Amino acid sequence: MIVRVGHFQAAAGQSAALYQFLLSLSDHISQSAGNLGYQVLTDDESSDKFMVIEHWQSKQAHQDSLAAYPKEQMAAVMPLFAGMPTGHYYHSEG
Repeated sequence: MIVRVGHFQAAAGQSAALYQFLLSLSDHISQSAGNLGYQVLTDDESSDKFMVIEHWQSKQAHQDSLAAYPKEQMAAVMPLFAGMPTGHYYHSEG
C-alpha cells in the first residue's frame, strides 16, 4: 500500500471554495481503480491550508487517477490555489 499526502493552500478569500473542491474530488478518487481511502483535513492554525491523505494500492494507481481527471475541470479551479500543491508518497516498512 502507498499513502499519498498532499498539501494545499488556498488563494486569498478562497478557503471555503478550495475545501469544497477537495471534498468533491472524493467521488472521482473513490471510484478510481486502486483507491483505498481519501481524507481532507484542515490545518488547526490556518484555515487556508489543507492536507489530503490518499491510500492507494500503488503509485501507478494514483497516477492513473490523476491522468483520468478532466483537465478542463482542473484548469477551472486553479485560481483557488495560492500556489502549486505539493505532495509525497509514503509506505510502511513492515
